[in-house]
Amino acid sequence: MAGQMREGVKKLFEEANIGHLATVMPDGSPQVTPMWVDFDGKYILVNTAEGRQKPRNIRRDPRVAISVTREGNPYVFASVRGRVVEITTEGAEEHIDKLAKKYLGRDRYPWRQPGEHRMIFKIEPERVASMGAV
Repeated sequence: MAGQMREGVKKLFEEANIGHLATVMPDGSPQVTPMWVDFDGKYILVNTAEGRQKPRNIRRDPRVAISVTREGNPYVFASVRGRVVEITTEGAEEHIDKLAKKYLGRDRYPWRQPGEHRMIFKIEPERVASMGAV
């Protein structure tokens, strides 16, 4: 449950820190991608586009792990294991713009591709570990 996430861990996901999302490939091997991350008060949110490996992996197996380290101090970090409980396109375009503002200081996501369809993964934390001032 998200209640396991202490305030310091939540803050890591709310700040402009890069996360690393691990999904499970069809052969059982891990696939890890650096990601912009967000927290909505209950779920960890990541935003991606249709056609990539992550959505294929998550639709097949919703188990994920995500770690996040504090920008400028990698010894302050959190690691979360959980499940993607929802994949939604609702609000995904606005969300990627919000993340662009958070990470780049830009009002719009600058790398949109023609015909790209954005989606948000809502990750429910199940196990949370942290180190440092969190």
